[in-house]
Amino acid sequence: MVSAILLAAGESKRMGRPKLLLPFGEGTVLGQTIDNLLSSKIGEVIVVLGCKAQEMIKAIANRPVKIVVNPIYRQGMSTSIVAGLNLVDDKAHRFMIALADQPLVNSETLNRLIEKSLGCDKGIILPIYGATRGNPIIFSVKYKEELLRLKGDVGGRWIIKQHPDDILEVAIDSESINADIDTIGDYYYHLESAN
Repeated sequence: MVSAILLAAGESKRMGRPKLLLPFGEGTVLGQTIDNLLSSKIGEVIVVLGCKAQEMIKAIANRPVKIVVNPIYRQGMSTSIVAGLNLVDDKAHRFMIALADQPLVNSETLNRLIEKSLGCDKGIILPIYGATRGNPIIFSVKYKEELLRLKGDVGGRWIIKQHPDDILEVAIDSESINADIDTIGDYYYHLESAN
């Protein structure tokens, strides 16, 4: 089983308002990203919230996901990864770390990553578009302890740098893996791409 940890705790500083609650598809940016995960072969979805947590919970209340609120989200991404890892099902042999502001990463892309991870002996599965690596990233559970020890505003990239020989790059025919929403310009650009 592959679990998904969806990082959705950020403050949207560059946007100036809660970007994950902006309209997208038939709901919100956050809702679309969750729906993409739920329609893939992911075994469970764990959503890590922080800023505006109660508003986010209301927006996704009808979805079959595990929700954890990270009270120390301002201390950096690592704290949200740890909060999510603590809820991963014991049956999971791999877990995906996904970003909530990437609503264009569809279930087809997610399934390609999952299928490639199941058929290989590498511990880190990365999507790549052209020459650029993106997100989400799948890790073997053997990296759980290393990730639990992360501090500050660092994510899985630190682990990746430590283990360059344990990486499988999976070619994805879509720039969605690098298409996150940070500014209002990004939002309108990606909103147009989705239509």
